[in-house]
Amino acid sequence: MPPHLKNSCILTHEMELTLISMEPGWIAVEKPCHMSIHNQPGKDLCSIVLSYLENEPGLAGHSGCDFSFGVHAVNRLDKQTSGVVILACRPDTFRFLASQFEKREVEKVYFALLHGNSETGHETGIWDWPLTKKAEGGKFPQGRGSKVAAETRYRIIATSSHYIMAELSPLTGRKHQIRRHARLAGHPVVGDNRYGTVRSLRCLKSIYNFDRLALHCMSITLKLPGKDFPEMLISPCIPGEIKELFDMDRSIDALNQPS
Repeated sequence: MPPHLKNSCILTHEMELTLISMEPGWIAVEKPCHMSIHNQPGKDLCSIVLSYLENEPGLAGHSGCDFSFGVHAVNRLDKQTSGVVILACRPDTFRFLASQFEKREVEKVYFALLHGNSETGHETGIWDWPLTKKAEGGKFPQGRGSKVAAETRYRIIATSSHYIMAELSPLTGRKHQIRRHARLAGHPVVGDNRYGTVRSLRCLKSIYNFDRLALHCMSITLKLPGKDFPEMLISPCIPGEIKELFDMDRSIDALNQPS
């Protein structure tokens, strides 16, 4: 990928997408919150990136895009979740990358802002509540019926009076796994309209104008075509609105400390 394009912006008529990296056969971008990956022609991530390549011959040539194949997401994120998404634009590349996800050979790291606090602020461990394959509502985060093994590794990065900034890595791939495990741990993801509470959502919106899920796919590590070793595709930064909410709470903590 030409160095000047790394972490540059894909400009559309409505928004900017961050281009993380691109090589023949694939392109990695940062999906914003509230954008679907597919099924909304002209507005979803795949169709926006395809349109961009169609209108930028130089980049289309560098990507080696097979326009008869189109652009297809190798990994999926919920509409409310932001972060790294890898898109394949050739069928052979799609098969090569997708097989690594199917075989659980990919490492994914998320950053999340969680409700609650931690006594130590340096806690690490694994959430291992079994989950149903099909996600249900917030009253039954584990799901009802037959459950299968599910593991999420967590590391607390920092805390404030009301929030925990955590690094989360799903070791299995269950539907809404991070969000369900966080709820079961008693620390639902901030802004989660499925596994959080109506009261917290109302407070976040009315007081802080915060109306997103505070979950961000920070990096994906996998083997890329033509490479001998796995490489990390990483988001440039934690989304500003998540960091601002956390920093604001820590600032309030500092003001309340006895002098």
